[in-house]
Amino acid sequence: MKRFLALLATCATVLGLTALTGPQAVAAAGCTADYTITSQWQGGFQAAVKVTNLGTPVTGWKLTFALPDAGQKVVQGWNATWSQSGSAVTAAGADWNGTLATGATAEAGFVGSFTGANPSPTAFALNGVACTGSIGEPPADSDGGTPVDVNGQLHVCGVHLCNQYDRPVQLRGMSTHGIQWFDECYDAASLDALANDWKSDLLRIAMYVQEDGYETDPAGFTRRVNDLVDMAEARGMYALIDFHTLTPGDPNANLDRAKTFFASVAARNAGKKNVIYEIANEPNGVSWTAVKSYAEQVIPVIRAADPDAVVIVGTRGWSSLGVSDGSDESEVVNSPVDATNIMYAFHFYAASHKDAYRSTLSRAAARLPLFVTEFGTVSATGGGEMDRASTTAWLDLLDQLKISYANWTYSDAPESSAAFRPGTCGGGDYSGSGVLTESGTLLKNRISTPDSFPTG
Repeated sequence: MKRFLALLATCATVLGLTALTGPQAVAAAGCTADYTITSQWQGGFQAAVKVTNLGTPVTGWKLTFALPDAGQKVVQGWNATWSQSGSAVTAAGADWNGTLATGATAEAGFVGSFTGANPSPTAFALNGVACTGSIGEPPADSDGGTPVDVNGQLHVCGVHLCNQYDRPVQLRGMSTHGIQWFDECYDAASLDALANDWKSDLLRIAMYVQEDGYETDPAGFTRRVNDLVDMAEARGMYALIDFHTLTPGDPNANLDRAKTFFASVAARNAGKKNVIYEIANEPNGVSWTAVKSYAEQVIPVIRAADPDAVVIVGTRGWSSLGVSDGSDESEVVNSPVDATNIMYAFHFYAASHKDAYRSTLSRAAARLPLFVTEFGTVSATGGGEMDRASTTAWLDLLDQLKISYANWTYSDAPESSAAFRPGTCGGGDYSGSGVLTESGTLLKNRISTPDSFPTG
């Protein structure tokens, strides 16, 4: 369900700002910089900057620029060390993203305040070299239809999730809460909103095994999962079938149930292009060796019926690649699951899981195919205040690394991780400002931006 880690930066680097009034592009023989304000409210704003190094490799980079209005201040930033003196702002790369190879891009951002106007800066320098060139237009959004129409059957290529054109893609979407508790949140109206208003690429179907879930009615829960797969397919979304094991933390305790369930859903959905299987949500209190053994017994069951679908394997420490247990990605890198067309799950909750988790994700992404099948904007309990800065740093990193994600949770649960205010489900409105929580508003704004899936 909820707890754990986070992702971090790529080998490229990060930092940046952005202005709500529209992107300002500047570059030079040495660099390009794109500043955009991503959101703004009374007296405050959030900005992001994307920097591309066009010159020789840079180690220990610093981006400098001046805020045009005296009332503009940097309050809190991410993916760089931010400082301000008067109007002059400096963003310096962190230890994990301090090197920018030729052609490499770094992204970062900050929350700022302002008292007068909030204009965008127009002059940037990378390590003293002015960014005076121009940045090309971003790729146009694919106009070939729904996410499934455009991408077709997905597969793993290298460390990426790839589409039918063998091009890396990033899916962005939402996870249900436990369907035994919040089933009314997943009707035709809510999934229409998710596909058409939120423009979500996928629906993660969280089927708890214990906690009044699958073990109480295997046939009924299997039928409901299949119904949701069909509903996602009809709307052009991918369906991520989550065998939501949490307590007990050893997935082997549910090995027989997993084999029965996946044999059934794989046989029934083998002809579909929109299905992805997540075989163990958050292994905890168990070794990687035990998780690997479980995976190597369940995956053949799926492959016997559905040889082509992507399978996602949970990792130790609540799917933190072991970080929450004091380990790291090396145990998976050194002893990967003996199977093909698989990915590894990574989970984080932004208010609880920050730099150590991001650093692990950044390293691991160069060696392992990763999918963030669950993350939250709040603490690992699913409650507390939303951490906007950490959430944005995470999402910027996932975008940069093209790592797919599903947010917890598309529900009206009485917890701050929920996208909707309590009492929303069943009411017909799943997109209006009156029903969205702070977390739901942020996620809807991120997910609904164009995907620009590559087709060539």
